[in-house]
Amino acid sequence: MKTKVAQFGLGPIGIETLRLAAAKPWVEIVGGIDIDPQKVGRSLTEVTGIKGLESVRVYSSVEQLPVKPDVALHTTVSRFKAALPQLQSLARAGISVVSSCEELLFPRLKDPAGAAELDALCQKHGARMVGTGVNPGFVMDVLPVCLTGVCRSVGKIEVTRVVNASSRRLPLQKKIGSGLDPEEFRRLFREGKMGHVGLVESLALVAHCLKWPIGPIKETCEPVIATEDIKTEFLEVKKGLTCGIHHRAEAAVHGQTVIELDLQMYLDAINPRDVVRVAGDPTIEFVETGGVQGDRATVAAVVNAVPRVLKAPPGLLLMTDLSVPCVS
Repeated sequence: MKTKVAQFGLGPIGIETLRLAAAKPWVEIVGGIDIDPQKVGRSLTEVTGIKGLESVRVYSSVEQLPVKPDVALHTTVSRFKAALPQLQSLARAGISVVSSCEELLFPRLKDPAGAAELDALCQKHGARMVGTGVNPGFVMDVLPVCLTGVCRSVGKIEVTRVVNASSRRLPLQKKIGSGLDPEEFRRLFREGKMGHVGLVESLALVAHCLKWPIGPIKETCEPVIATEDIKTEFLEVKKGLTCGIHHRAEAAVHGQTVIELDLQMYLDAINPRDVVRVAGDPTIEFVETGGVQGDRATVAAVVNAVPRVLKAPPGLLLMTDLSVPCVS
């Protein structure tokens, strides 16, 4: 029997997620959900260009879906509080969720009450929910946790991710402040309107899995300044303006730093890579030259998580509550 799937959110990532899901032999697409009036009522083939979905339509709410899906692929917002009403509507309908919402990776870090409420709602109605992706969701959290599985002891985890944002989608290039005055970027970051979302959640998940009683998380984010004019497929950035971010998070146990996460995401980044170093017995260093391609891999992470989520007990789950990630 095929797994009935609805796509919640039909932006660039949502459409690509739907494209991959529709290609899976174990998936039956039963509907799309989006608030855009230009999309509501149209077929998914019209909206996305994906053949074979001519009879499947886009609706403005979960309640309007003609067939109850087993799972919704949720790709709308980054912040947990913004996603919460959407997730609550899915939970009340007993629909399980795999989401790309970055803060859903570890929602109780910033909103323990909201996370507890959603967990209770999921258990009441038999729904399962998890937040996943590449970063957060794999490179800077699940991967380092997995690498500790062959260590006798671990003293520190360091992750460095350098991303060439020139090869990424337009929303991401805007999210990292491309073209902004550096002071304007700093102001918007302080207001939570700019920069990467999910770095502190990645750190919190690592600490949770290793049972490290960390103190307050220290977080900094500075703009990367263009040293020359830069032109991408989507935009142009003049020398002296922001072309990306250098975002760091770290935490200590009893005054000793035990987790350091360093994210450098900027246009025309030099030597893109992912490096995970687990200092322990034995020490392990993993290097992915070029880095994991975020957009394509995020879509894969969401779709691949579906079978594992449906096998889990009802509730608001962490990626580390599920079996080891694998292609589905």
